[in-house]
Amino acid sequence: MSAAEKKSLVLNTKQVSQKIRRIAFEIYENNFSEKSIVLAGIDGQGYAFAKILEKELNAISSIKTLLVKVSLDKLAPIQSEVAIDSSVKDLKKKCVILIDDVLNSARTLAYGMKPFLLAEVKKVEVAVLVNRSHTLFPIVPTYTGFELTTTLTDHVEVKLGKDAAVYLR
Repeated sequence: MSAAEKKSLVLNTKQVSQKIRRIAFEIYENNFSEKSIVLAGIDGQGYAFAKILEKELNAISSIKTLLVKVSLDKLAPIQSEVAIDSSVKDLKKKCVILIDDVLNSARTLAYGMKPFLLAEVKKVEVAVLVNRSHTLFPIVPTYTGFELTTTLTDHVEVKLGKDAAVYLR
């Protein structure tokens, strides 16, 4: 295995689960007076994270959740359409939590907010499992599972599901 292929375990399955559960409690604490909230996951790992977060939130609170998938081309967000799989009417005057697995430059999250800015939502919060803090856009996560100091050449890999883990390459 070459040095470029080596990866270091940052968070194991239990730790990932604990981080997600803690984020669910924080969301509940900050939004306990809401009747319902929107969990909007960026297509891919962000949406997978949002589904797990929804399950945790439903286990600890009576807040109704609407799970929404946000689809965009991460490599060309300016040229691509940003779409959601929900009606804009369902979002009006709701708290929206935009969710992705890793916050690196914040470009994906910045463009992912577009549909919610047009929907007259109550507020938009951001939840990420790993924050690398290399932001180029003024996006600061409201909920962070793990802060990880990395170089720009490092790659953070998040695996969710049965064998959840976070790796650094």
